Order: sequence, then structure tokens, then C-alpha cells
Amino acid sequence: MIEYELPYWERGLLVAGVDEVGRGPLAGPLVACAVILPPFTEPFLKGDSKRLTPKEREELYALIKEKALAIGTAVVDSSLIDRVGILEANLIAFKRALQDLKHRFDVVISDYLPVEGYECLALVKGDEKSLSCACASVVAKVLRDKIMEHYHRLLPHYNFVRHKGYATREHLKALKAHKESLIHRRSFSPIKQLSLFED
Repeated sequence: MIEYELPYWERGLLVAGVDEVGRGPLAGPLVACAVILPPFTEPFLKGDSKRLTPKEREELYALIKEKALAIGTAVVDSSLIDRVGILEANLIAFKRALQDLKHRFDVVISDYLPVEGYECLALVKGDEKSLSCACASVVAKVLRDKIMEHYHRLLPHYNFVRHKGYATREHLKALKAHKESLIHRRSFSPIKQLSLFED
């Protein structure tokens, strides 16, 4: 998982891996994370954070915080997603996470989307191919889950703690019963189709 980092590390360059969680849900924010690992870090996790159990992610989150030279995060809320669209919101989140690193880096490895203004290697399924991206994915997932658990306490009737805002049958049923909340993405088609809000 370091084959994409190695050529940069061998040239004495620092790599920032950046990834996001929360592109698809009907509710809640998109969370991005950027991680700079020390050069020649040996792989210590495998693959996509979404395939890990919550306990495994929490353990890796602690390990990443211990190993990383720097971690940057960004949260883009549903109102901005509705205003600019999910693609632009994703790019904004990537840039904010990189700015939040507050540490020098030379190149970015991103998951799928190229980030303007940086030397950037955009990888399809980057979180499965790059250790730096995989670490960013884990941190973003843990943080977003915590945010959705917080919203669950405020809005328990949607049961965000179970589905984290994704379009499950349970979530759609709750939307029909309660209409959308302030953290729902009004521009997303399932909510539009349900005609759950008034213009």
C-alpha cells in the first residue's frame, strides 16, 4: 500500500493523503481528512475503512494519530452541499483538510478527485491503494460517525446512529413520517422525490 508514496519518499518529499466520507448520505456533513505519514512508514492497515468494524476503526484512529506527522480535517455541512453540489463540496473539503494540516508537504495523493493548486496524484479507489489515503479515510469515517451520533441525540426519531444518514429503508420511512431536518440535503433526489419540503 505504499507503492505510490515510495517514489516521492525516495526523493525526500512528504506526501499528504486526502480522502472523504459522506458523499452519498441524505443527511449530515461530508467529512474530509488529510494525513502526512513519516516517509517509509510500513503498512499497518488494509483497504477501505468502510469494511472495518467500528472497533477496528477506533483502534486504527488512535494508531494513526500516534504515527502521523500531521492530520488535517474539514467538515462541509448539508447547506453548502445543497448550494454548490456534492462534487464542488468534495473539492472544498479536500482543500480545507489540506490547509488544516499546518505542516509542510510536497505532493498530494487523493482519492479519485484531483486537487487544484497542488502536485496531485488522483487515484481511483485511492483508499485501497495508498496507505496515506487509507489513513485519511479511517480518520474521516470515525469523525463523521461521531458527528452523526451527536445528531442522533438531538434528532432521535431519524435513528442516525444506525444508518449515519444513508438512504436505508428505515431512514426513508422516518423521512416520510417526520419530513426533513436542517441537516438533510434538500438537493438530493430522494428527498426531492418525496416532496418533503416547501419552497
